[in-house]
Order: sequence, then structure tokens, then C-alpha cells
Amino acid sequence: MKKYLRLIIEIVMGLLLAGALAFGYWSYTGKNHILSELTEASEGASEAQQELEKLTKELEEAKEKLEEYEPAAQQMAAVKESFSNGIVLQDYEAFIKAQKGPVTSERQLGLGALRLLTKGAEDPDTVSAFQKALEMAEWSSRVKSICAAQNALAAAGQKVKVLADCAAEKPDAKAHKKGHAVHWDYAGDMGPENWGDEFPTCGKGQKQSPLNITGPFEKSKDVLVVNYKEGPLKILNNGHTIQVNVEPGSTLKINKDVYNLLQFHFHRPSEEQIDGKPMAMVAHFVHKNADGKLAVLGVLLNDGKDNASIQTLWDSAPKAEGPEVVFDKIKFDPSSLVPAALTHYSYEGSLTTPPCTEGVNFYILKTPVDIGKKQVVEFPFKRNARPVQPLNGRKINAN
Repeated sequence: MKKYLRLIIEIVMGLLLAGALAFGYWSYTGKNHILSELTEASEGASEAQQELEKLTKELEEAKEKLEEYEPAAQQMAAVKESFSNGIVLQDYEAFIKAQKGPVTSERQLGLGALRLLTKGAEDPDTVSAFQKALEMAEWSSRVKSICAAQNALAAAGQKVKVLADCAAEKPDAKAHKKGHAVHWDYAGDMGPENWGDEFPTCGKGQKQSPLNITGPFEKSKDVLVVNYKEGPLKILNNGHTIQVNVEPGSTLKINKDVYNLLQFHFHRPSEEQIDGKPMAMVAHFVHKNADGKLAVLGVLLNDGKDNASIQTLWDSAPKAEGPEVVFDKIKFDPSSLVPAALTHYSYEGSLTTPPCTEGVNFYILKTPVDIGKKQVVEFPFKRNARPVQPLNGRKINAN
């Protein structure tokens, strides 16, 4: 009996010892787990503290910026309040209606600005006014109007992509990397066949330029008189062409209407075709009259002898895209590129570059001017000509 009792006691003691060992192990592992969790929580708290300090610093900086902009915001609020009664807007609308001739993009832009102050960005007429200003603006001479209209539309919440030439570049951005800017081109994704995706008139317009000039022709009654004057050479490479800006004083008289020469630029090959054939290049002289109407005089450049005037321009033109360069000591007379005979073809068309604004009268001179083959090759753009566009029932005049 004692033998069995002793055996039972030994078994019970063994079980108690095993239980004690198991309890000790569980306690040890549990403490380690808790210690690990406490360590992770401590690290997380440290990271959270760092993030909180960072956010606090950014908030303080934002408050400082807000304080800097507060006076300007108050001024803008005061201006908006001044226009809220709509009287100035009504007066300006009446003024525009009373004007003779077409409304210029600048006046349309002013109308959009007044609507924005009076009616707000949600007003459909506000957006429409800026869109019309954008469509009417002539790119080469009214870039500020285009940029103002596009940026106003973007600020009003409209889904408009701002041109590369207008987008504000961030301080740390590299050249030509300006957000979601649209930079049209003569090839690739933003080539002429895709201009209409961003510039509706380029795709849907019914009076687009350039044209294939072919008969039969209507008789032209227009008489041209060129009166260009010599002035300091102002030349730039705008990334699309070589352009020469002209000081006031040079004019093109069409019958009794006087147009001021703004600038002239070049296309390779010629954008206009004669019976389906382009020439080596063309020079487009862009003019504007007092009513804002545009007229382009086209001088075709034919493969031939070297042209001294062209050489002067090529020697002075920037090789890469950039701002206007002024050569005060170099005088240039635009008439040196115009033939003596002013017989011409004429038609109503558009700008040949985005936004392809219509209502532009073209006069393409029949007599070409020589340009050397080497000079053609030296032009920094291998191809910068828009393809010819449909006639769409228009008549081409000739004299």
C-alpha cells in the first residue's frame, strides 16, 4: 500500500513540476511579447512625434504665407465688391456694341475680366468670354492675351490645358517641363493632324490656311501698296520659326485700308502650294489694321541665287529657342524681301499656327524671290509648314 502511495505522490509531484515549468515559460514569452510591443509602440510614437513636428512647421509656414497674401486678398475682395452692382459691366458691354468692326481679343479679354469680377467664375458667360478671347487672339503678336485667357479659364476651374508658352514654370522645374502645358509642334503627338484636339478651330474651322492655289480664279479688285521702313533688327527663334519683329511705321495699304506690319516669319517648305507644288520656303508678313483685322502678305522663296537679306537674318538669328534679340547697329528693311511686282492671289483664311484663328486675309504674291539652296539648308527648321487645308467652297481671287 505504501508502495502505491509513494508512486502516486511522485506522479503528482512530477505533474506539478511540469506545470510550474510550463507556467514559467508562458510568463517569460508573454513578457517578451509585451516588451516587443512596447518597443514598437515607442518607436511609432517617436515617428508620430516627428511627423507632428513637421506638420506643425508646415502649418506655421502656411500661416505666414497666408498673412503675406491677406492684403492682396482684401484688395481683390474690395475690387470685386466695387463691380458687384454690374453697372460697369453694362457700360462696357454697351461700349463694345457701339464699336465699328470686329471685337478685338483684348476687348473680349476685358469683358471676361469684368464678368469674372461681377458674376463670378461659375457664370457661363464668364467662361464663354475668355474662350472667345482665346479663339480670337493672334498667337505671334498677342501671346499675352492668349496666356491671360487660358490662365483665367484654368483659375475658373475649367478643364483647359495651358500652352507651354503661358504656363508658369516652377522654380525647380527644368526648361520646357511646365506641368500639363500644351506645346504644339509640326510632328509627333502634337503635330498638325492633332492640333484640333487642343485648339478646336484648327480642327473644325471652315476657312483654314494654307491652301493649294489653283484655278479657276475670281478677279481680284484689291490694289496693294507696300511701304516698309528700315529699322533696327529685332529677331527671335520662338521654337517654331525665325521671326523678325518690326517697329511701328511700316505699312501695307489694301485699297484705302492701312495695315501696320507687326512681324514676318518663315516656313519651310512654303505652306502655300501653286497647282499642288510647294516652293523652297515662304515669308509671311503679318499686318493688323486699326479695327484689329489681320492681313498676311506671302512672299514665295524659290531655289536660286543666294539672297543677301536672307543671309543677314540667318547670321543674326538665334540657333536655339529664346527671347527676342535686338541688334541696334544692324538695320534691316523688310521691303528688301518683297518683289517689285505685287500681282497676287488672295483668299480669306486663318492663322496657319494654333489657335488657327479665322478671318485673316491672305495675299500671296505671284512673283517669287530667290533663296540659295545652302540658305534653305541653314534654316534651323527642317519642316515647319502646316499641310494645305480644304477649300470648303471658298473662291481664290487673282489679278
